[in-house]
Amino acid sequence: MRRTPIVLIVIGGLTFNFMTGFHDAANAIATSVLTRALSIPHAILLAAGLNLAGAMVNEAVATTIGKEIVPTDFVNEQMILAALVGTVIWLFITWRLGLPTSCSHTIIGAIIGAASAASIQLTAGGGVLGWSYNYGIFNFAGLKKIFLALLLSPIFGLLVGFLLMIILMHIFARSTPSILNRYFRRLQLLSASFMAFSHGSNDAQNAMGIITMALVSGGYLGSFHIPIWVKVISAAALALGTAAGGWRIIKTLGRNLITLKPIHGFAAETSGALVIQACTHIGAPISTTHIISSAIMGVGVSRTLRAVRWRVAGQIILAWVLTLPITALLAAFSYWMLNWFF
Repeated sequence: MRRTPIVLIVIGGLTFNFMTGFHDAANAIATSVLTRALSIPHAILLAAGLNLAGAMVNEAVATTIGKEIVPTDFVNEQMILAALVGTVIWLFITWRLGLPTSCSHTIIGAIIGAASAASIQLTAGGGVLGWSYNYGIFNFAGLKKIFLALLLSPIFGLLVGFLLMIILMHIFARSTPSILNRYFRRLQLLSASFMAFSHGSNDAQNAMGIITMALVSGGYLGSFHIPIWVKVISAAALALGTAAGGWRIIKTLGRNLITLKPIHGFAAETSGALVIQACTHIGAPISTTHIISSAIMGVGVSRTLRAVRWRVAGQIILAWVLTLPITALLAAFSYWMLNWFF
């Protein structure tokens, strides 16, 4: 097998982060735009800048992506490129459909699919993922952390959103709607900033982990650590993608899912950011899309079950469920196709 040029993987990783920013622009700014706390240009600039800042302050998630899904000893560049190809294809499809799909789910599913294809070819039995003690590479602890975080974080997003909204309703029960709207539009500048920073601190690290994994695999790095240049270009790609927008998904998350007012937007953004920061602290690559969507639903449920348009919520959940298996298949197919070229 010929070696895959490392430059293709770097370009693929940056493309993935750009699409993450474009796809997930709604995560940080949808509620602020739809409550008219911020104009679209101001919201996008705010999100892009704070995505960039958030991406530079932590590397725990990148380490998880790069080391705890597939053992670095068994990684090859072709497998990484296949995972990136499968990821970009699925993100483009879901963007065209306007579905707020998880970029973290996408890259994790793609790595698993590409690694499985590689294991069939190289070890004939799935050893690359470490499911067999015979290969001495059992990574169950890392995979368990990842899947528990992906599963539980939306639940926490919904619960925190629900509880925070209940608290705010009790505190401001006697306030008039006009006063609430005026003050919470201003407070949304803080909550939107917190959400954008949190999004950058988690999602930007996916590409950092992938690129560093390739550098270690190719012998360009002696051990797994994130070079500063990888941090900078990955963060910049995410920020540029965010600046490019993503109005289709903003519309799905906000206008189609629930009717928002400034107090609801503040509660959803603050709740989502708190859950994301907790997961980032433990190095868990979670879906900011899942969390902000579930936080919005939690805020809606605090008012009445009918406040949430459950048909749209069901479409979003269906996209979540399909992401892992579809991206795994896309990446596996990409791996086998790349055998013809490298």
